[in-house]
Amino acid sequence: MGNDELLKRVGELGFPMFNTEETRNANSTLTDMVRSQDLRFWEGFPVVLANSAKEGLFNYEEVNKLLLNPSDKSSFDSLMVMSLAVYKFFNLQFPWVDEFYKSLSQDKENEFAVFLEKLKDNANLNVAGKEMSAERLKTVFENYFSKAAAKKLNELLSEKDELGLEYALSHVFSPKQKELFLKKLRGEKLTKTEKEYFSRAVKKKVLALSNSQLQRAAQKLSETF
Repeated sequence: MGNDELLKRVGELGFPMFNTEETRNANSTLTDMVRSQDLRFWEGFPVVLANSAKEGLFNYEEVNKLLLNPSDKSSFDSLMVMSLAVYKFFNLQFPWVDEFYKSLSQDKENEFAVFLEKLKDNANLNVAGKEMSAERLKTVFENYFSKAAAKKLNELLSEKDELGLEYALSHVFSPKQKELFLKKLRGEKLTKTEKEYFSRAVKKKVLALSNSQLQRAAQKLSETF
């Protein structure tokens, strides 16, 4: 199977290099991503795996059975462990991940620890003999997975947390600034005018609020209230 066809199939499972309306088998697609030995697909593996598992389409045993070559099976296991490290780096929790982690051998647990440290240090990972950029892995995951999750902000936040966020934002931003902040957070497109206003009035406040020293100082000060 050519990579052009695989590109279309991968797009259905959360890594949209191309758009397609065809319905494909997730396990088969993941199998072909492993076999491709193509770093583009390997970098997107954590995204496709997470989305496939979320929809109940992923079955580890099925993929392993489809991979007849021992080296492909080994690559698959390394890609699985690498994906777990990516999820851990971003503090994402999936029920199936915990169960899979418990089944890892000591060698694979050690590999997971190494991958996680490489991600934290922004150093290259050696995945099944291929050098993969930690920076690219994280960027790809943020672009295709985290952004999609941000669009579902209201679905993910509890009512209490959502009201708390709205309350806090109201004390920092004007109504219009708060609106643009939330639109940007959800990954919604801004008009040219909104982009200019966001850059001029909102971005500076966001950068200030994200400053770790300011956060620690504010937390310390709040404890005296």
